[in-house]
Amino acid sequence: MVTVEIAGKSFRVPAGITLMKALWYTGHEVTRGAGCLGGFCGACATYYRTKDDPKVKTCLGCSHAVEDGMSFSFAPAFPARKATYDLNELENPKQDLFKLYPEAPLCRNCNACTEACPQQIDVREGVWKAVFGDFKAVSETFMDCVMCGMCVPVCIADIAPNLVGVYASRAYGVREMEKPPGLFDRIQAIADGEYADDWERILKMSDDELQQTAATIKS
Repeated sequence: MVTVEIAGKSFRVPAGITLMKALWYTGHEVTRGAGCLGGFCGACATYYRTKDDPKVKTCLGCSHAVEDGMSFSFAPAFPARKATYDLNELENPKQDLFKLYPEAPLCRNCNACTEACPQQIDVREGVWKAVFGDFKAVSETFMDCVMCGMCVPVCIADIAPNLVGVYASRAYGVREMEKPPGLFDRIQAIADGEYADDWERILKMSDDELQQTAATIKS
């Protein structure tokens, strides 16, 4: 057992469990912040500090293990401004970035966003790549972004780097990226109902039948 501090109160919890499980173990009702539980959705963004270390760090609560003397709490929701757009209606996505997120070029290079990222993404570099129109590089930089939003409240220029990143990535995917061969043929086949019977058969399967079918396909 180890001792942890959750939102200012001490608890004893089993060693090695995740921060999320520590919350459940201590009777906390998690209504906001529980998502995929696999370190992918970003819902469980957490601030934590380890014993005798003054530095507050960030992590995803569902995939980070408790340590003796650790103090942690979930990050609250932050009211970041989210632009609304239709990628198919934008005339010039690279220039439209400055209409949708005019604060993007105001980055002060403080690097606080990168320091706050639990995914170790070079967030500052990604924002500047977006500003200079290299949307392909932006999509690669933000590939591991889970939209936890930890980069937003630390930005002194009021930029929402994650939203800038997802805009540039979407714009690149829709307007620039070369589409895989056969993609549109497959989309059309689905729209024409070519796989409708297969889906109907799968949806009627029991759990055991699904497991057997999956095992057969894997073998």
